[in-house]
Amino acid sequence: MGLKNKFLLIVLVFPFLGNSQEEEQYKIPDTVPFSIDSLYREDQFYAGFHFNLVTNRPSNISQESFSGGINLGFIRDFPLNERRNIALGAGLGWSINTYGQNLFIGKNEDGSTNFQSLSDDDEYSRNRFTTQLIEAPIEFRWRTSTPESYKFWRIYSGVRLGYMYNFRSRYVDSDGEIIVNELSELNRFRLGATFTFGYNTFNFQFYYALNPFFKDASVDGEKIDLSTLKIGLTFYIL
Repeated sequence: MGLKNKFLLIVLVFPFLGNSQEEEQYKIPDTVPFSIDSLYREDQFYAGFHFNLVTNRPSNISQESFSGGINLGFIRDFPLNERRNIALGAGLGWSINTYGQNLFIGKNEDGSTNFQSLSDDDEYSRNRFTTQLIEAPIEFRWRTSTPESYKFWRIYSGVRLGYMYNFRSRYVDSDGEIIVNELSELNRFRLGATFTFGYNTFNFQFYYALNPFFKDASVDGEKIDLSTLKIGLTFYIL
């Protein structure tokens, strides 16, 4: 082979040698390396729905129609041990609830609140009150979580502080409707005990109110200590 032909061969082959070396240099690996976060937290968004049972009712007051609610929010996790399966949780949330019962809430001419128990002889289509709250859950948390898995059993218990920023009582009959929003007897600051247990996303939740809805209120000569027990499901999203 002449010198001219050798030179031509080198010129033709050299670019392919460069491309081969470049491909080896920038070759994408078959597996992507990852690291396990041993300092993980179970920070969680939550959303739930529940049935509201009216408790501590005066003798003439009964629960009627559907009573329920929803709640949602975010909880920050503060692990207490090296394994990080025991922790405290504190967060902020929102809740709306309805309570159907036969306690009529109205206003007298002087602006005072009129509480009455509705009987079977009273013809009305709706009587309920609705509450909206800003809530602050505080929890003691135990779980079977590990840094490698987001699916685990959990048991959370604690208290939930709340402020009722909106109250609405609505009574409807054939003559119209009566709506009351402001009550001096209303306990706007709420406190309840909570208990949650379950696996992965789906969990049972219980809430037991530790103070009544109303203060210094009575109906038919009995004190109104209406409270609530909530039973439902909570969904946690990491």
